[in-house]
Amino acid sequence: MELFLAGGAVRDLLLGRSISDRDYLVMDTTREAFQKKFPAAREVGHAFPVFLLDGIEFSFPRRETLTEELRSRDLTVNALLLDDDGELICHPQGLDDLHSKILRQASRQSFIEDPLRVFRAARFWAALPDFTPHEELIDAMRSTAERGLLDSIAADRIGMETRKTLAAPAPGNFLRLLARADCLHPWFREFEDADNIPAGPLPYHDTNVLEHTCRVMDSLRGDPVSAWAALCHDLGKTRTPREALPSHHGHDREGAPMAKTLAQRIRLPNAHVSAGADGARWHMVAARYDSLRPGTKVDLLMRLHTSQTLDTVFALVKADQDEDFSHRARRDLATILKVRLPRKDRNLDAESGRRLRTLRAQALA
Repeated sequence: MELFLAGGAVRDLLLGRSISDRDYLVMDTTREAFQKKFPAAREVGHAFPVFLLDGIEFSFPRRETLTEELRSRDLTVNALLLDDDGELICHPQGLDDLHSKILRQASRQSFIEDPLRVFRAARFWAALPDFTPHEELIDAMRSTAERGLLDSIAADRIGMETRKTLAAPAPGNFLRLLARADCLHPWFREFEDADNIPAGPLPYHDTNVLEHTCRVMDSLRGDPVSAWAALCHDLGKTRTPREALPSHHGHDREGAPMAKTLAQRIRLPNAHVSAGADGARWHMVAARYDSLRPGTKVDLLMRLHTSQTLDTVFALVKADQDEDFSHRARRDLATILKVRLPRKDRNLDAESGRRLRTLRAQALA
């Protein structure tokens, strides 16, 4: 049995970066022999043998030779192997592309064999923003979409790639590359024409809805759930009638159900569903926090507190409009949560709720 450190771990080692995940290619053995040597390993592969052991993936080769195996990978910069003796085995273009910081598909068939690699390529540009997607890569992504192959990907696999993207240094690059390669349909179809829609009137906006969305996502790097809220916050602008542009009145109300639909389409967790919908619905209200009436503040704070999205929405407001009300919002929330109804006002059904809201508003006045 021979084990090769494979893929991104070798890439990051050569780039001098820390290695977070280790994957191995298993050679010169059978699945039965591997299972006997590592009885705790769990087989998860379907098309070819893949085992998980202590969170580490051990894959058996898909091709007859190592050269063919490397060409069957997703990107040239990931088609790298390192054996126990330190010998490096690379895709023919792997080291050159790594040195030149180029993202390129490993072969003409790479994305046809596994269309999910279209989204992996977009994620890698988010993870490696100092790299440049090659035109060959963009053409390969576009060709895969034109064949209708993106439609067949399992929704949860799209969601997993998206969640990894949201934790990357430049999450906006994910949408940027999908848009450049005409790969937004069907999973992110809300953004298909977003690069032709002004984000808003001058001087408040100087770009289109797609690029503005990407910029806000990048501003929230390191905060995956807030980055998702950023992706969703202006979805409603894609529904604005052409004759109303460049204004987008009511886009916050329009965008909330769109954000929920998008998150559920790709099987994101409930925390993302809530963050996206609340980010779309409430970011415009939260951006006017200082001018809100006390009762409106109570309604906003309790809504966001109940859905556990208060920090996310106010982080979004700061990234989107450079207004930071987060400290005041948390302080005001603490104030209203201390308010208690007098005993005489309790158990009055809806009337008790109205009286509690009034007392909370008075506490903020």
